[in-house]
Amino acid sequence: MRVTFTVNGRRQEADDVWEGESLLYVLRERMGLPGSKNACEQGECGSCTVRLDGVPVCSCLVAAGQVEGRDVVTVEGLADFARQRAERGGCAGGVCGTGLDEAKRWAAKPAAEEQAGGQSGGPAELSPIQQAFIDAGAVQCGFCTPGLLVAADELLERNDSPSDADIREALSGNLCRCTGYEKILDAVRLAAARGESRTAGQGA
Repeated sequence: MRVTFTVNGRRQEADDVWEGESLLYVLRERMGLPGSKNACEQGECGSCTVRLDGVPVCSCLVAAGQVEGRDVVTVEGLADFARQRAERGGCAGGVCGTGLDEAKRWAAKPAAEEQAGGQSGGPAELSPIQQAFIDAGAVQCGFCTPGLLVAADELLERNDSPSDADIREALSGNLCRCTGYEKILDAVRLAAARGESRTAGQGA
């Protein structure tokens, strides 16, 4: 069968999809979007998390046919997704003008030298949560990171000032074997703090 749906803001078609084929397989193998990781294939680890009509789902558990006419956002689309939010009054440019020393809910060393664009060719455009994961050192092997980013981005969209309990609940479906989770929590706290600082600045 043919499945037509929107992926990261672009209309896409997948042909010859068989009935048992997962959305994860279509994204990775048919559309060349390898960000969503294939790990447990049982909906237990969260590595394949994407947003389906705005809601985080494990794409390994979603049949490709279920996404006909619907909207999917993967980790590859987070920067564009964030830019669209910025155009509606959200956070643009990744860091929202807040340095690490101003993120008061966690302790970290400033990373101004990285934010200054020290890499040749200029820094890649990232969403605020992606930049926060880098600045907080929340990425190690990186296998779980795409799913965590998608889930955290959705949390901050609906709750711009989450408690630690809120963060833990939102990320409870995402497993990580490297970080011990504390740096991941730091990253979400940092992104939230930057968002609050931006909002306060606009209200001044």
